[in-house]
Amino acid sequence: MIGKRMRHMSRYRDIAVALLRHGFEMVVEEIGFSQFLSLPQRLRVDKKEKNGKTIGERIRLVLEELGPTFVKLGQLASTRPDLLPEGIIRELEKLQDQVPPFSFDDVRRIIEEELGGKLDHIFQSFEEAPLAAASIGQVHRAVLHSGEKVAVKIQRPHIAAIIETDLEILQDLTVLAERRLEWAAQYRIRDILDELSKSLRLELDYTVEARNAEKFSKQFQNDSAIYVPKVFWDYSTKKVLTMEYVEGIKLGELEWLKQRGYNLKTLAKRLAKGMFQQIFMAGFFHGDPHPGNVLALPGDVIAFIDFGMVGRITPEMKYHLSSFIIALMRQSTDGVMKAIGDMGLVPDEVDIRQLRQDIEQLREKYYHIPLSQISLGEAVQDLLHVAFRHSIRIPSDLTLLGKALLTMEGVVEKLDPDFSMIDIAEPFGRQLLKERMRPKNVAEMAWKRLSDYGELFVDLPKNVKELTRLMKQGKVRWEIGIADLEFLLRKLDQISNRLSFSIVLLSFSIIMVGIIIGSSMGRQSTLLWKIPAIEIGFCVATLMFCWLLYSIFRSGRF
Repeated sequence: MIGKRMRHMSRYRDIAVALLRHGFEMVVEEIGFSQFLSLPQRLRVDKKEKNGKTIGERIRLVLEELGPTFVKLGQLASTRPDLLPEGIIRELEKLQDQVPPFSFDDVRRIIEEELGGKLDHIFQSFEEAPLAAASIGQVHRAVLHSGEKVAVKIQRPHIAAIIETDLEILQDLTVLAERRLEWAAQYRIRDILDELSKSLRLELDYTVEARNAEKFSKQFQNDSAIYVPKVFWDYSTKKVLTMEYVEGIKLGELEWLKQRGYNLKTLAKRLAKGMFQQIFMAGFFHGDPHPGNVLALPGDVIAFIDFGMVGRITPEMKYHLSSFIIALMRQSTDGVMKAIGDMGLVPDEVDIRQLRQDIEQLREKYYHIPLSQISLGEAVQDLLHVAFRHSIRIPSDLTLLGKALLTMEGVVEKLDPDFSMIDIAEPFGRQLLKERMRPKNVAEMAWKRLSDYGELFVDLPKNVKELTRLMKQGKVRWEIGIADLEFLLRKLDQISNRLSFSIVLLSFSIIMVGIIIGSSMGRQSTLLWKIPAIEIGFCVATLMFCWLLYSIFRSGRF
């Protein structure tokens, strides 16, 4: 770890300086940057300047300052409302992935290295000015020798090495943070980083995006209303992606769409239907259907482009998601709680009572609301906010689904403000329910559960044996929790005090009776009888009795 820090000392310093510049000096101190870096005091932000910006704004500025890796991680994190508060999510959504383009000499060199030939031999023509430039790559328009127009995406030089270095440093910092910061350990930021890093590394391999595009193409091969551009595999590698160039109008350009005679209501309907087809039927959907990634083609055809971010919904997850929506519609708090438990990883320390209250509030929000007025994206987002408040980990694909639905609903609403999403979603919902109740699927679900119980039964002797071994070694701790333990202990105290009082009172009575009987039966005058024993005994016993009685009443547990 020390060698790693020495190797990347300059980058560690960049991170520490960015944190200091934007008011996160406490994080710098707690993680321990000062132990191996010399940091100037002048970078520390005064309280007045820091108070003028929210934590979310300052986090966004840090990420933008630190460059591509941090911007991409921030953009990926913006899709995870189950991990981050709403205010920070809103700021991360503002992150811009716009950077200056790299030189055409680098473009030529990378293409020729990857495709194994001269640029002029590979393409009939190739435009030097890029169509778009982002942190990981940039896109150029070109024409193949066959005459087909293509869009060529080229990965930025050395970006993979830069991202790997940054991820390596971040892994080191998250380990330090979890050791020294309670909140970092609580939110398991190392696990969060691992999950986001996995998604980011997938974006570095353009063959993954190409395969995603082909899967979408197969989904809609019999649907003329949806178009997916073709992939040219002979001209694609991990660092170069060549796809059919689609000339269309972005769905965000409403005025231009109207001028060109497009039917906005038809576009809205086809976009919604296309997304629901991806989600509920294929279980494989476009993760970022914002207006720039969806084009309108002649004939009101919808074209999806840019397949770097996709989500997958397994049959099991579809089952749990439909259970959640059904329980929400039926106003069943227990049903919603069960669906959340089935979908996510619920921590042992979750406050069940508070979780139930939050679900009750969520249920009230949708009470007596017509289906036509319900936003599916908002319903999923509400679920994710409840999950965040109780540290329930939800699969990343489900959080991406909520984000994709909200984005799609926003685009559709602009195209057609009167559009009813439920009218389009209802047939898919009915199909989902039919699939759910189909004998084959019911049998598969029953068999799966039976198999789970069978495995549990088979493993039972082994688990009991292991438990017995641990008990013999004294490594098993027993924790017993009783909801009204305090009340029970108070009652036990009251019983014991009353019992003590009764015993003392009885003892006092026996002593006094014995002394009185003894004195009355005595015939001889002895020294003992000259002493006022009855009076003294009475006084001592009375004092003891009063002291005990006072102690019991003072404790308030009589």
